[in-house]
Amino acid sequence: MNKIMLIIRKELFRVFGDRKLIISLYVLPAVICFVIYGLMGKMIGAMEKDITSHTSVITVVNASDDLKKIFDSTGFSANADITYIDAAEYSSDKANIDENIKNGDVDMCIRLDDDFAKTAEDYINGGSTMPSMDVYYNDTENYSQQAYEVFMTVVSQNYKSQLLAERFGDLELLNAFDINTESICKEEKSNTMFARMLLPYMVVMLLFSGVMSVGVDAIAGEKERGTLSSMLISPVKRSEIAIGKMISMAILSGISAIVTTVAMILAFSFMGNQMSAVTGAAEGMKGLSISPIQALELLGIMIALVLFYVGVIALVAVYSTNTKTASSVISPLYIVIILMGMATMFRTGNDTPTPLYMVPVYGNALAISDICSNELTAVNFLASFCATLLFGAIMTVLVTRAFNNEKLMFNA
Repeated sequence: MNKIMLIIRKELFRVFGDRKLIISLYVLPAVICFVIYGLMGKMIGAMEKDITSHTSVITVVNASDDLKKIFDSTGFSANADITYIDAAEYSSDKANIDENIKNGDVDMCIRLDDDFAKTAEDYINGGSTMPSMDVYYNDTENYSQQAYEVFMTVVSQNYKSQLLAERFGDLELLNAFDINTESICKEEKSNTMFARMLLPYMVVMLLFSGVMSVGVDAIAGEKERGTLSSMLISPVKRSEIAIGKMISMAILSGISAIVTTVAMILAFSFMGNQMSAVTGAAEGMKGLSISPIQALELLGIMIALVLFYVGVIALVAVYSTNTKTASSVISPLYIVIILMGMATMFRTGNDTPTPLYMVPVYGNALAISDICSNELTAVNFLASFCATLLFGAIMTVLVTRAFNNEKLMFNA
């Protein structure tokens, strides 16, 4: 045990004795994470505020007096620059108006039928033909989309209700029944929607990148430099060297992942606050509220995953002759890790089978997602935690056996 501790101290000193490594492993990732998500919240909030406060540029063809009154009574005209033209002007300038909508210079064009007012009057008096209007907008432009949504929900509905009221009188007579809707959901699930999607992906990815940054050099790097050879011929068991290196890799990468994860959780809260301060709402963007038990579950999942990653990286590094070879093998593995983390973003339903929690990486991401929404059961936690530990233990056995292979360790 003393010899294992000696190996651990050597590896830890190699990192903690270098200020540049400390900054790159622990300080920069946390700072960058916090800054990025803080800026995202501020920029998204600013964008939403800009869209809602934008003065819409609108062209209306054959506008009736009733429609103009609706524009004023609903407040639509107060935040819109409306140009009224007749059918002849529209016919001669249609191509230019369409081009302006495509380019975002005009947000929307509303064209009423040439005889809209007469058709509307006849409809009110019992006619069978309803008046119609055409609405042209650009759904790839935020300003145009906003103008369209406000017009349809505010102006169009009011105008339609007015015409129906003039024809039928009491609009309640047109309703067969009333519908009262209310969303019933878990508040913590609604508030943490963004975190449930992103946090599992980021955790599994950051843990792997942390292990990768220290693990390749700790084994393949020392093999390449020849420093590992002198250690192998020392009176220290090779299994102790392997275990010592793997424990130190787990400590170094684990600290990095924990620091970054805490920074992410705080950043999510900061991001939601920034959006809420600007737009007044941040649905699904509130910070995580993690209980002590949930924090221990998250820590347990991360520790198990780190041990698994350490085993994978160490095994690749042992079978590689140099860091370049190890990195070329690990790169495809990194892509697989990213894809498995992303898979939980598109998770549907609540009945995820427990065996899926036993799949390394994917099952851990599922467990982290459930922690965010306070839905992780004891069975699923144990399935994820124990299965990942088991796979990590298998990797550790393979690494210790590889350390006893002369050809592998001396690149023979």
